[in-house]
Amino acid sequence: MRILLRLAGFGLTYKRYLVLALVSLGSANILALTIPLVIGASVDYVLREGQKETLIWLALLLFGLAVLRGIFSYGQQFFAEALSHRAAYNLRNQLLQKLQGLSFSFYDKRKTGDLMSLVTYDVESTRMFISFGLTRFFQLIIIILGVIPLLLITHWQLGLVAILAIPFTLYSSAGVGKKLRVVWNSVQRKMAELTTVLQENLTGMRVVKSLGAEKFQKEIFHEHSVSVSEETFKAHRLRLQNSAYLTFIYISVTGIILLLGGRWVINGELTPGELTQFLLYLGLMVMPVRMLGMAVNTFSRAMSSGQRIFDVIDFMSPVMDRRGARKLEKAKGMIDFEGVTFGYQSMSPALQKVDFHIEAGQKVAILGAAGSGKTTIVNLIPRFYDPTDGCVRIDGIDLKDLTLTSIRENVGMVFQDTFLFQTTLLNNIAYGANGASRDEILSAAKAAQLDEFIRGLPNGYETSVGERGVTLSGGQQQRLSIARTILLNPPILIMDDSTASVDVETESLIRKALQAVMEQRTTFIIAHRVTSVKEADIILVLEEGEIVEQGTHKELIEREGFYKKIYELQILPHEQLLLDGRKLGK
Repeated sequence: MRILLRLAGFGLTYKRYLVLALVSLGSANILALTIPLVIGASVDYVLREGQKETLIWLALLLFGLAVLRGIFSYGQQFFAEALSHRAAYNLRNQLLQKLQGLSFSFYDKRKTGDLMSLVTYDVESTRMFISFGLTRFFQLIIIILGVIPLLLITHWQLGLVAILAIPFTLYSSAGVGKKLRVVWNSVQRKMAELTTVLQENLTGMRVVKSLGAEKFQKEIFHEHSVSVSEETFKAHRLRLQNSAYLTFIYISVTGIILLLGGRWVINGELTPGELTQFLLYLGLMVMPVRMLGMAVNTFSRAMSSGQRIFDVIDFMSPVMDRRGARKLEKAKGMIDFEGVTFGYQSMSPALQKVDFHIEAGQKVAILGAAGSGKTTIVNLIPRFYDPTDGCVRIDGIDLKDLTLTSIRENVGMVFQDTFLFQTTLLNNIAYGANGASRDEILSAAKAAQLDEFIRGLPNGYETSVGERGVTLSGGQQQRLSIARTILLNPPILIMDDSTASVDVETESLIRKALQAVMEQRTTFIIAHRVTSVKEADIILVLEEGEIVEQGTHKELIEREGFYKKIYELQILPHEQLLLDGRKLGK
């Protein structure tokens, strides 16, 4: 119930639409309660008096009441829909805002398809609850509270017979509601899995086609689709069984009332008009009874969706602004790691007791095998994660004492996997640099050795890159990402294996562009090749999450340690090949 009350709170935000919907609902139901009274009275009046003119006036009155009821019913549905869509808009935006504020550790555990289902399918379920469930619930209350006294006033014995059926309907609906919530939880989990399968299939279409795995993917999708259909059908089957049971109760009660009421009419204890009036009032209860079956389904579905939504909204991110955090102005770029230990979830530590000091403006190279902790180090600098132990400082200030936004405004990062948005090259370069002029964007593209390529395209900077930049090569994507970072002009620059997937010529172009960019700013360069790190002021050599060596290239070569072994494996064979090539040339 707490979940439904929280969802209802989103509807209460738009009080004007809620009031208009409830006023329309109340008016429509008051008119509905008036109509049987008029019909019952007219039946007795016409039977006694037999005046046709009076019957015509009564018919016109009923027509007028029906028109008014139709207008108010339309108003109720219109305002309820307006209310629900605004509430869903508010909930969807709040959910997205929360998702954007969560740390990377949250996304390490969640599937993209699951989150997509949350923002679409689950929000729509809550919208239906606000539109249909809430208003129908109030309608149910109004009708029942209005009809019961009128039934008792019309004929109290028959009224008691009708009232005795209510506990059976409530008991049945409550039991079905519990079952439906379990089923809808299962439906939503399976829908999230189906969305994930579809998202992965579409995103990885090149891999699917290149491996001839279309049939395999089709079978996986079919399996999940059937599972969703079966669970959804199970939910609707429960709802229909409940509705059928409620209808059976209503018809049974109607039969009993006809039997008893008919005898009382014959005996003169009840007039035909009163029996007609009573049956019409009883008929008014049919709609709420049937709606109760649908409402139970809607409420159960909303509770399941609401639980999933609020699990995210209420999630406490381990990385967030602490109270009193201050803004980091333009950073100088001094970085300190002090006894930093970090592990992803329950896995063994990715970093263990890491200590180093970097002066502002220094060029830092991080070298090590895959999984040694290189990327983990640079992920801690913009505070994508918090250390398990120890602390990271910028300009001597603990990152936890600074606002997240200001930290990331001072750190520019070229990711290993470049993500491009489905828009123009111009917009992709300018992404994140609010207010950047066209000249500044073009200047960044030139610095990244990208301008000549872009100007050679038919639409130039207005060329669309396609989804995830599929129309660009790996090297072009890397240079666009670098241009994006250059435009932001951060005092701290991080290159996460940014040239690992490009050819030698492209790497040369990128490094030429970066020489000027790296001046006067602290730069971290991650690479697997020694050629990428030789010119660095400090080289950090990692092995299994620990810094085993640090110093300049010359210092590390002289130590004849782990770094020199890497150097001999990578550089010396290459130099020998060049020497052999020269000999052959002679």
